[in-house]
Amino acid sequence: MSFKNLIDAIAVDHSVVILPDADQWMQGRTLFGGASAALALAAARKALPDLPPFRAAQVGFVAPVGAEMSFQVEIVRAGRNVTQVRSDILCSGSLAFTSLMLFGEERDANALHPAHRAEPWPGPPEEAEPLVNSVGPAFFVNNLEIRRAQDQRGPGEPIVRRWVRLKDRSGLDAVTEAIVLGDALPPGSMRAMQRQGPLSSINWSFNLLNPAATTRDGWYLAETASDHADHGYSSERLRLWNADGEQILAGMQAAAIFG
Repeated sequence: MSFKNLIDAIAVDHSVVILPDADQWMQGRTLFGGASAALALAAARKALPDLPPFRAAQVGFVAPVGAEMSFQVEIVRAGRNVTQVRSDILCSGSLAFTSLMLFGEERDANALHPAHRAEPWPGPPEEAEPLVNSVGPAFFVNNLEIRRAQDQRGPGEPIVRRWVRLKDRSGLDAVTEAIVLGDALPPGSMRAMQRQGPLSSINWSFNLLNPAATTRDGWYLAETASDHADHGYSSERLRLWNADGEQILAGMQAAAIFG
């Protein structure tokens, strides 16, 4: 299912819209986090077409996001270089997703410190082992091609790494693809769970390291890693690299660990 179809359906006049085939992008009862964040960014760009390049976002997954929704976009502050925009998704008239997005003009670099390349390097995605999705038909991972990017399987160090790309990337820019895929993996803490149970993202804060980021053939190396898990929650570190090992996204997330 093309994610572009969901973007095309966005209305920025506060009217309620029904996204086509949204049920194919669900994670349980809700549109999965990366899809919601990408739609909120698309709504901001539609409502405010003269925004500077996108740089960062703070996201709150407030309640389940269904197929029927409305979008609210407002400028919080517009400075000389940086514009902060609030972009929300409402379902049944109530807030379901909220985000504060940062857009900033490029300036001459003063500090220079490139992000570390992906280590350990798993090898190129073209040589990685394909993984078969074993979930029901109405689930977002059916829209992804996923390949193994680590030897570890099962319990152990709380890190999950996979090569991921959208099966249908038509009409999407690389930044939108990266945001859709940046929250595609389960929390790394799943490897530290003592018994099986559901997990749920609560928030997501991330920086886009290069607004003009690109990758090869749509492939991104995604990683989720738990820095601390206890009391039913996990503090997760989320990172995304392109197919050449250059980091694209750096983020953090709180996840609820049930069971």
